[in-house]
Amino acid sequence: MKPTIHHLSHIDLDGYSCQLVMEYTPYKIYSYNANYGAEVIERLNEILDVLRKSDEPSVVFITDLNLTLDEAKWLNREVERLNDAGKQIEIILRDHHGSGQECANKYEWYFLDTSKCATKLTYEYAKATFELDEPEWMSKFVAVVNAVDLWLQDEVENFEYGKVCMRLVTETRELNRVIFGDEDRKYKVALLKEAAQMVNMANANIILDEKIHALKKDFFRENDDDTLDNLATRFIVKMLGAKTDYMTIYYKGYKGFLSYGVGNTSIIGNGFLVAYPEYDFIVDVSTRGTMSLRANNQVDVSLIAKEWAGGGGHPNASGGRIQGFKEQFRYDKVKLQIENLIHAKEAVAGKLEYKAVG
Repeated sequence: MKPTIHHLSHIDLDGYSCQLVMEYTPYKIYSYNANYGAEVIERLNEILDVLRKSDEPSVVFITDLNLTLDEAKWLNREVERLNDAGKQIEIILRDHHGSGQECANKYEWYFLDTSKCATKLTYEYAKATFELDEPEWMSKFVAVVNAVDLWLQDEVENFEYGKVCMRLVTETRELNRVIFGDEDRKYKVALLKEAAQMVNMANANIILDEKIHALKKDFFRENDDDTLDNLATRFIVKMLGAKTDYMTIYYKGYKGFLSYGVGNTSIIGNGFLVAYPEYDFIVDVSTRGTMSLRANNQVDVSLIAKEWAGGGGHPNASGGRIQGFKEQFRYDKVKLQIENLIHAKEAVAGKLEYKAVG
């Protein structure tokens, strides 16, 4: 029985390219992404939560992320506890950052090679272990990622194409990673797959540079053509609508929708309220605790902004900053903070009623 793979990787070209390579293995794979710092432990905890409820043989596969010694010790201990309880879990890590040397010296599962990028390490390991069904472009694309990630400027052709691929990832910001984690990953990997298939073309770097905008539009387009902003907005509003079961909040009898880090609230927020008129308001909270509220003549959101954060604005468009807000990497923890704030404000202010605008 093939194990289920839980693949955690970084959020740059190298990290997502590791996940692109793994798409060509015959395994059931659940993918996750993290930047360095607190998000690494948050994502590993997310994986461990899944593994505690599963009886399937599983692999925790980590690429392009170096763990601190404390993080590696914690992960090793947690997996040992699960295995002692009857689970079948293996840890595999493939990384190239020299700062992981202490961990590599201590743990057999921690493989470190500073001479290759993580995509190349994943590619070689997948060929040897994971029954890689390799498309004809893959080895060349891996060389491209390796050249730009290790900054091998002498490999001019690969390096120049790698720079455009790097920008393809860094400028792909239409989707938020916290509430649209799976969709954002699929978006980036889908664009990289398109780029990988052009890797053997003459002047591939120029061709890709000119096609980036069209590739993005192709991903979001469903029927009629439109601007990238409008296509992405419709896509995002539709995804938000699919998440109403757990992203709905209530304040003093008014029905609201809570998003996190989506941004562009004037367009997306208003688009959501038009598509879902049963909602009185939408509030988007940023990682720094700033919030942007929008309404469509159902409630005066300037009063909500004032009560929640001492903010204000217009009846249909207001904002403020929540004091003491803690950045989170999981939506459920964001929602818990906001619901605690709501309960506190309702308890203090009492059951005040707002008049609809208009």
